[in-house]
Amino acid sequence: MIREVKFESQDRRIKQILAALNANGIKDIEEANAICEQYGLDPYKTCEETQPICFENAKWAYVVGCAIALKKGCKNAAEAAEAIGIGLQSFCIPGSVADDRKVGLGHGNLAAMLLREETKCFAFLAGHESFAAAEGAIKIAAKADKVRKEPLRCILNGLGKDAAQIISRINGFTYVQTQFDYYTGELKVVKEIAYSDGPRAKVKCYGADDVREGVAIMWKEGVDVSITGNSTNPTRFQHPVAGTYKKERVLAGKPYFSVASGGGTGRTLHPDNMAAGPASYGMTDTMGRMHSDAQFAGSSSVPAHV
Repeated sequence: MIREVKFESQDRRIKQILAALNANGIKDIEEANAICEQYGLDPYKTCEETQPICFENAKWAYVVGCAIALKKGCKNAAEAAEAIGIGLQSFCIPGSVADDRKVGLGHGNLAAMLLREETKCFAFLAGHESFAAAEGAIKIAAKADKVRKEPLRCILNGLGKDAAQIISRINGFTYVQTQFDYYTGELKVVKEIAYSDGPRAKVKCYGADDVREGVAIMWKEGVDVSITGNSTNPTRFQHPVAGTYKKERVLAGKPYFSVASGGGTGRTLHPDNMAAGPASYGMTDTMGRMHSDAQFAGSSSVPAHV
């Protein structure tokens, strides 16, 4: 045992952590850490390397999750991701927003979906304000394909063509300029500009003029899974696009897994952020609950999702 088990709000979390471990035949966090070490794994360090500013509880949550996955004898990456989600969920404080939304299980299920071959395209429905989405796209493109036969396509879809081009240029993505015909409902590609020749160029970045064009972009790419950014334009672009696309996919009998990032946590939108009380159930939280299959807490934690 190299490290002392110590993390934020330990006394408020430990009861359900031990319950999750015991249910899987593990005595405590120390034993969980020993199981990981036995297999030459250090989830604590891996978590720290992925996001150096992350909390101690996040690092130990991954230790617990990985130990559960190993104890269960998970045979592939997707199964392991789901088991890791059990560990993450055990760290959510009872009665918290994260507990209510089942954030830990949601993270595990999302990761599992991105690792399965059935998922072909993952979209960041962003306001194009967020470099967190860009970080997430880069990390997914680099890591998910290690266990996939067919590479996962990653796109960014946000409001504003200029913004999309700027994001593409800074990050080395491929900017796709589109034009939407409001009379016929057709979407045309005007031009594509690759701002690098490496793996980042595989990430396509779209800028829409409005919700209808945003939905058309989702259909063009055949998006299976998406996550909404919550910093800019959530009520006038991301959530309406996800909700409309969800309805259309259901009517077409096709699957679509929608993740709402953030919600109301810490968001003050303006007068339309109605009734954002102590529990932070603001307008973005409400909209997320209307279309999402999983809802996360904290829109700036996109890299942590991956």
